[in-house]
Amino acid sequence: MTIRVHHLKISRSTRIIWLMEELGLPYELVQHTRGEDFRSPPSLYDVHPLGKAPAVEVNGRTMVESSAIIEYIVDRLGGGKLLPPDSGRAEYLEWLHFTEGTLGMPMLMRLLGPRWGMPDMALGFMEAELKKQLDWIESQLEGRSFLCGETFTGADINLEYLLEHAETLGLIAPRPNLSRYLAALKARPAYVKAIELGGPITLPRS
Repeated sequence: MTIRVHHLKISRSTRIIWLMEELGLPYELVQHTRGEDFRSPPSLYDVHPLGKAPAVEVNGRTMVESSAIIEYIVDRLGGGKLLPPDSGRAEYLEWLHFTEGTLGMPMLMRLLGPRWGMPDMALGFMEAELKKQLDWIESQLEGRSFLCGETFTGADINLEYLLEHAETLGLIAPRPNLSRYLAALKARPAYVKAIELGGPITLPRS
């Protein structure tokens, strides 16, 4: 079986390269280049009508949601890797889906809202949500190496992408647990390999 990973630089799809490298699964990496407007190119729309990255072709199906891709590949093909102990299954799933289901929107609005001319009231709301959520993660990492204790899981891979963006905004440095955690994730050999293959996750901020 060939797993085909469609990657768009400076996007969530770096997560899936990292996932495959952590699991040691064979895969084909297909690189796509953003247009001058920084949006997905036509080639990604040829893969899936939404033109989203990541897009993964696996077991005869094309999947496009990061959390679903991670959950499916880890469960079906991971050979027991990147899973928590059975007693931590509920916590793992909650963290896995927290990334896009809860943290993703305020992070996106904080990154892009000023460019879009979002009203100050809306920006203020998003700032407060982002602070609350990052403070929550900070508290949950107290005395823990990873989200699910001492076990590195797919949930950590999913979350790292948004934490890198938070880092560019100066939101990680004041939080010691998050700083330690993010540094440990970036030091993992499979993460380093993913960046070598797929390029950086964030653009330099001026």
